[in-house]
Amino acid sequence: MQRETELVTGDAVVLDLRVAALASRGVALALDVLVQLAVFGLFFLALLFGVSDEALFLALTLTLFVLVRVGYPVLFEALSGGRTLGKMALGLRVVRDDGGPIRFRHALSRGLAGVIVDFGPVLAWSAVGVVVSLASGRSKRVGDHLAGTVVIRDRVPAEDAAPIMMPPELAGWAAQLDLSGLPEDLAMAGRQYLGRLGQLRPEARDALGHQLAQDVAARIGVPVPPGAPGWLYLTTVLAERRNREQARLSGYQQPVYPQPEPERRDEPVNPFTPPS
Repeated sequence: MQRETELVTGDAVVLDLRVAALASRGVALALDVLVQLAVFGLFFLALLFGVSDEALFLALTLTLFVLVRVGYPVLFEALSGGRTLGKMALGLRVVRDDGGPIRFRHALSRGLAGVIVDFGPVLAWSAVGVVVSLASGRSKRVGDHLAGTVVIRDRVPAEDAAPIMMPPELAGWAAQLDLSGLPEDLAMAGRQYLGRLGQLRPEARDALGHQLAQDVAARIGVPVPPGAPGWLYLTTVLAERRNREQARLSGYQQPVYPQPEPERRDEPVNPFTPPS
C-alpha cells in the first residue's frame, strides 16, 4: 500500500510526497543485507586464511562486522543522496522531514539506530523496526525518528508528474546554460514544486519559488533575471535539462539556437520580460 505524506519545508510550504511502503522497504533491506553478507564473506575469508593469531582474528572479525553493518548504509546514504543499493533498485530515497536532502549526521543516526534498536546486530530483533514503522503515519522506524528523516518513493509514475514545457521565447537563452553543476536532488525539488504549483497559496508559491530559483542559480552560475518569477526561471532551466537528457539518451545532438543581436541600450536585456 502506498501513502502520501505532507512535508513542511523551511518556508512553511506543504508538499505531498509518496511515502515508501513497508513492503518495498523490506525488499530494499533484503537486497542490502545480501550485499553486506557478500562483502563480509569476502573479507572474512581473507582474514581466515591470512591471520593465524586467534585473538587478532577475532578482533579483526568484530571490527569488520561493525564496519559492514554500520559503514555500508551510512556511507551509501551520505554519498548518494539517501540511497543504498537496495533503495536504488526499488526507487526509494531517504530525505529530511522537510523534504530536503540528508547529510552525514542523518545517515549516521539512522545507521547506528538500525544496528542498535531497529534490526539488531544480526537482524535478530527486526520486529522492533517493523512495529515502529507500522505505528508511524509515515512508516518511520526508530532511526528515522531520531534522525528526523522519512523514506519516500524517488521514482513515481510518469502520469503523476506535470509536464514541464519550455517557453518558446526562452529556448535560445536556455540553450546557452551550463547545467553540469545542477544536482539531482535540487532538480527533483524543483520538479516537485512545479508539479504542485497550482495547489500552493500565492504567497507560499512565490516564496518557495524564489528560494528554489536562487538555489538553482547559485549552482549553475546564472542569476535570476530581475523581475523574473521563480517558477518561470525553474521551468526554463528544468525543461532545458530534461531536453538535454532526452537528446543524450536518443543519441541526437542538442540543437544550438541562434542568438539575435542584442539591442543597444543602457540596461542589460532581460529575456524573461517582453520588450516594451
